[in-house]
Amino acid sequence: TGEWGEERAERLLKRKGCRILGRRVRVGARDEIDLVARDGEVLVFVEVKTRGHEEFGRPFAAVDRRKRHALCRAAMRYLKQAGNPRVNFRFDVVEVVGAEGGDAPVMRHLENAFSLEKRYSRPR
Repeated sequence: TGEWGEERAERLLKRKGCRILGRRVRVGARDEIDLVARDGEVLVFVEVKTRGHEEFGRPFAAVDRRKRHALCRAAMRYLKQAGNPRVNFRFDVVEVVGAEGGDAPVMRHLENAFSLEKRYSRPR
């Protein structure tokens, strides 16, 4: 389900003009970024949340404090590995509701869904 949702999210972002730089990007032993993209001059770290239905809430609800912390940590590691480029970045979430083989999924792109945690300083 996750991989299927990521493929759908990637297509959505491409249709919106984003350039995909990486998929399932591993940074460190425990961190992974679902999609890394470019939206013009902005680097975008994308978390994709796929659910079969929304009976128990929207997929974004699963991006809790722990998940946001892990994504911030992964983004800082990504930037460090890239040589700390002076680039604006944001965190987006793409919700995918549906299942492979079913009706067309409902997709929502939540731009700038959350901010970098204060405990992290931006690379200089």
